[in-house]
Amino acid sequence: MRVDISVLGRYTYLATELFWGTIAALLCYRAGALRRAAVTIVALYPIAYVWDRYTLAVGVFDITLRTGIDIAGIPLEEHLFMAVVPGLVVGVHETIFGSEADRP
Repeated sequence: MRVDISVLGRYTYLATELFWGTIAALLCYRAGALRRAAVTIVALYPIAYVWDRYTLAVGVFDITLRTGIDIAGIPLEEHLFMAVVPGLVVGVHETIFGSEADRP
């Protein structure tokens, strides 16, 4: 059974980004990887921005359940997405493998 979160209307995408962003932050915190996640996000953000801006411009996807707030030509939620995804990847990776200091 799938939960229909579209009841949040224009805040649906924002709510999902905040939910997964919280999980990413907690994983990074637990693994002691907040700094590594931040560095990764800063390094990947410009690439993700150009990629996202292009795909939106050519109509690859349309985001209907969003706030309608655009920043630098991209929906607010997409900016969060570009931080949440690498943050979640780092958080999961560091949770599974730990830091260099933890390895034998």
